[in-house]
Parts: sequence; C-alpha cells; structure tokens
Amino acid sequence: MVLKAFFPTCCVSVDSGLLVGRWVPEHSSAVVLAVLHFPFIPIQVKQLLAQVRQASQVGVAVLGTWCHCRQEPEESLGRFLEGLGAVFPHEPWLQLRRERGGTFWSCAVTHRQAPAAPRAPGEDQVMLIFYDQRQVLLSQLHPPTVLPDRQAGATPASTGGLAAVFDTVARSELLFRSDRFDEGPVRLSHWQSEGVEASILAELARRASGPVCLLLASLLSLVSAVGACRVFRLWPLSFLGSKLSTCEQLRHRLEHLTLIFSTRKAENSAQLMRKANTVASVLLDVALGLTLLSWLHGRSRIGHLADALVPVADVSGLGTASCRLYCLKIHGLSSLWRLFRGKKWNVLRQRVDSCSYDLDQLFIGTLLFTILLFLLPTTALYYLVFTLLRLLVVAVQGLIHLLVDLINSLPLYSLGLRLCRPYRLAAGVKFRVLQHEAGRPLRLLMQINPLPYSRVMHTYRLPSCGCHPKDSWGALCRKLFFGELIYPWRQRGDKQD
Repeated sequence: MVLKAFFPTCCVSVDSGLLVGRWVPEHSSAVVLAVLHFPFIPIQVKQLLAQVRQASQVGVAVLGTWCHCRQEPEESLGRFLEGLGAVFPHEPWLQLRRERGGTFWSCAVTHRQAPAAPRAPGEDQVMLIFYDQRQVLLSQLHPPTVLPDRQAGATPASTGGLAAVFDTVARSELLFRSDRFDEGPVRLSHWQSEGVEASILAELARRASGPVCLLLASLLSLVSAVGACRVFRLWPLSFLGSKLSTCEQLRHRLEHLTLIFSTRKAENSAQLMRKANTVASVLLDVALGLTLLSWLHGRSRIGHLADALVPVADVSGLGTASCRLYCLKIHGLSSLWRLFRGKKWNVLRQRVDSCSYDLDQLFIGTLLFTILLFLLPTTALYYLVFTLLRLLVVAVQGLIHLLVDLINSLPLYSLGLRLCRPYRLAAGVKFRVLQHEAGRPLRLLMQINPLPYSRVMHTYRLPSCGCHPKDSWGALCRKLFFGELIYPWRQRGDKQD
C-alpha cells in the first residue's frame, strides 16, 4: 500500500514534535496541518483537538512524530518520540525524520494493531508531498469538467483526494489562529506561526460594515417599495419606463446594490465571489460615469454634443417616417395583388381565402395599384437612403448597449484575482519531483495550476440584463425588405410598434 503524506513547507525547519492533521482512509492519505512542540500537557492537547473537531467538523488528531535532527542524532529523543504513540494512539502511526543538513529524509509507518492479513516486508511505501499551506487555505479548487466518456456522477480518485486535502486545510482555519506570541499551553507551528495576519483598518471596517449595511439595506427596501407602487404602473409612466434604457439600468443596479448591502452572510465561496464581482462592477460603473461627466463638463463639450445630436435626431425621425410610408406601400401593393388573383386576407382566421370582386372594385384596385407601383421607386429610394443612415445610428446604439451589458456582466474581481493571485482560483495541481532515490521516500512538491481565463469568465460571469438582439440575420433582412422598424436592443418582453 502506498501512503501519501502531505506535509506543509512552512514546517520543514521547525523543531521536533508531534504531527497534527487528518487521516483520510479512503485515499490512504495523511494531511499534516501543524507540528506540536514540547513541552505540553497531553490533556490540554486533547482538549484543543476536541475544540477544533467540534468547530470545523474535521477529524483532527495526532498522526505521528516529527524529528528534526539539527545536531548528531540522539537515541533518547527517538525513544521518547516512539513512546508518545501510547499517549496519542492512532492507526497508522507516522514517523517523519529529517537528518542534519536537510538532505536526507526518512519516513516510517507503524501499525500497532494486528492486520487481518499478514503484510509483506516493505509493503507500506510512503510518498512525501510538500504543499504551501497558505496557498491551499486561500485557494478554491474547481473540479474539472466531465469528460465525454465519463458519467456525470463519476469522479476520478485523484480529484477526490485533492478535494479532501483542500477541504481539510480550509475547514481547519481555527487551528491557524494561534502564533508563537500567544501565551497558551500549546505551541504549534504552521503558516501563521510568526504572527497572525491582521490589520486595524480591516478590523474597524469589518465592525462598521454591519450597521452601515443594515441602514443601506433598509433604504434600498424603501426605494424598491416605492418603485413597486401602482402609480408607476399607469400608462404614461409605464410606457416611459419600458422605452427608456436608463430605467432598465436603474432596476438592474438596484438589484446589485440590494445584493451588496444584504446582511445575509454568504453561504459558500461562489456567493462570496459573486458579491465581490458585483461590487467591482458597481465601482467601475461609478468611475466611468464620473469620468464621462468630468469630460463633458470641460470646454463646453455638452453644447457641441447637443449640436451634433440634432442632425442625428432629424435623420432618425425622417428614417422612421420613410420606413412607415414604405411599409404602407408594400402592404397596399400586396393587398391589391391579392385582389387581382381573387384572394383576400381573412383577419379572423389569419389566412388567405378566395373572394369574388365586382367590376368597380377591380377598377379602383387597378387604379390604386398603378399609382402605388409607379411611386414605389421614389419612396424606395428615400427609404434606402434614410434607412442606411438610421441603421448607422441603430448600430452605434446597439454597440453602446452591448458595451454596458458587458460591463455589467464582466467578473472583474475574479479576473483581477486570477491576474494578481492565480493560486486563489485553482483548476488542479501539478507535482515536481524533489528526490527519488532507492531506499528513501519519494518527495514531491505540489504546485497549484491556476484556472484558465476562459473558465473564469464562464464560471463567474454575472447575470446580464439581456440587451442582446433577439432576431436572426434572416429576420432582420425580412424586416428591412418589408419596411418594419428595427430595435435590436429591445428586451424580449417589450412590445413592438
């Protein structure tokens, strides 16, 4: 049997002591979390481990002994460490040893209980894996996507073992709150042994965030209640709210602010990451808005912008008028063409039925058809010119809407975390061989593989307000041919003119 022992790199130079960690029997793995140093009282150590187990729901125990020979090896120290197995019984019992100079390592596994089947000599082999405890504690492991030849419920054994290691370190955070400056009865070595990371400003902000979030959440609830009033559902206000994209953005940002200032604690890391991405999106929106206002305020750019928007509005109005006139002629010609064929459109049944017309109806229909047919080239030319200009305006508006939608849905915090601290978003791990000699345990270094940027976007992308074109290219060409108005940025629930 190959036993995997995960040992933190921050403990390779500490004094001798006991190995505190978790044994994972499903994967034959021992996750070492800290080294317990002498002197200590066994009952106090057991009380500390019981508190950690109760708070973290992790089976933390004393896994074995750690011997760091800084000088010549002493037989009394080795016998003393072996005798501790009777005080802290655990199956199996690990014995890690680092020789003087740090070049040679040895690891032994002792089974105090008689095995059910006799073991062959040298059957138990130990693989010593070093890991960065701080990176593993702060990182979030993302399981790989399911392969096509693997069922959705199946999980590789290596992935389950890594998930157990990451979960053990993350849930044992209570064990890392003590450092060498604490005057407690138990002295531990781990990644925060030299001093717990803290900040006065961060502590003050954490204490003040509760009342501030409660006040702002109450204000946002009041605003939401006012917005849901029946007065705003009347025809003029509801019509303006459905046509103006500013109202849609205000509703979207109100949902974001409600999520940010919610007093409910995030249940998992995914919800926490979503809240952080929402905060970054709102801050970017505010920064871009202030930058735009400061740019418009200088050198009378507002007046120049108003002068430039007047011809754009004129072109849009003429384009709408020519579009409606062209659409009216197309529908008139199609109706008169059905008149010549003895057909008519049945409004009730929504189909074309046969119909008999008298001589006067055919004469008037022929006259109107001739007039509309000869006026069609002139109207089509005006329609073509103003529609091309209006399509330019519509394209600019659509690009602006897509840009706003991209800013609203972009996971800025996750991308910044992936850029600055790639180990925080882990896609997996890789191993580098440190030592592979006969008669010595295989020593590996576990390194975190960061999550690819494409998967970061796919995993943490915020829900957008849906400002996407809902029509295909064929539908857009059909609308252009028949003279229908085009609003590619409209929501799916909006009414068409």
